Amino acid sequence: MPSLILTRLRQGKRTLSFPETEPVLPERFRGLPMLDQARCPSGCTSCADACPTDAITSNGDLQIDLGRCLFCPECANACPEGAIRFTSQYQLAASNRNDLVLTEGETLQLAGRLAEQTHRILGRSLKLRQVSAGGCNGCEADVNVLNTVVFDLGRFGIQFVASPRHADGLLITGAVTQNMRLALEKTYQAVPYPKIVIAVGACAISGGPFRDHPEVLNGSDSIVPVDLYVPGCPPHPVTILDGLLRLVGKIKESRATPQVAAVLKPKETG
Repeated sequence: MPSLILTRLRQGKRTLSFPETEPVLPERFRGLPMLDQARCPSGCTSCADACPTDAITSNGDLQIDLGRCLFCPECANACPEGAIRFTSQYQLAASNRNDLVLTEGETLQLAGRLAEQTHRILGRSLKLRQVSAGGCNGCEADVNVLNTVVFDLGRFGIQFVASPRHADGLLITGAVTQNMRLALEKTYQAVPYPKIVIAVGACAISGGPFRDHPEVLNGSDSIVPVDLYVPGCPPHPVTILDGLLRLVGKIKESRATPQVAAVLKPKETG
C-alpha cells in the first residue's frame, strides 16, 4: 500500500484542466481550414480535384464543407498558391448542418446551448447511448477515450449508458449503412423525450468517404434529427468534448476565431 501511494503521488494529476485552460495539441494537428480566395488562381480546381469527398468547390467563391472534410492535407498540398491552409483551431462543433459550409471570410458559427426547456432537464446531467452505425472504429475510439482519467467526461455530468431507455440522447458514429438503419431507428425510438442526437465524424454527418454509396445513407440526419455536428475523421477527443460542453452550456462563446490560430503550412514537395 505505501508503494501505491508513493506511485500515485509521483504521477500527479493526469486529468486535463480543459475548459479552464487551452489544451496542448500536437504540432501536426489539423483543425479549422482557412481559405484565401485572393490566392486562388482563376479557373484552378486543383484543391477540389484532390479532395476525396468533394468537400471543396472552387467555381467562383472557394467553399469548403466541414461536414464532408476528412481534414487530410490533400487540398493544401495540391494548391499551388496556398489558398487553403489548416489552422490549429480545434473548436469545430456546430448546431446546424449549414453552419459547416464555409466560404472565405466566414467565421464558423459554433454550437450553442440546448433550448431552454431541454437544457433545464438535461443541462446538469446528460446520459448518452453511443451507436456505431457502420464505423471503422476511429471515431468510436476517440469517443471512448473521453471516459479515461485524462478527459474524465463524468466530471461534467456526461456519461455513456448501456441502454437507450436509460439515455437522454444518442451519439452516432459511422457512415449510417442500410444494414444499421432499422437498429438506429429503433434505438432512437427507445430514448424517452426530450432527447437529443449528436453526429460525430464525417461519416455520421455526411457519409464521409463512403458518401453516395448505395449502402450508405449519407448521414445521420437522413434518419433522425441531429442537434450537434462534430466534424473530423476522426475528430480529436478535445473537439468532441468541446462540442458536448457547448451543448450543455458549460462553454458559451459562439464563434471560432481562426485568425488567432497557428497555421500549418502545406508540406513542400520537390
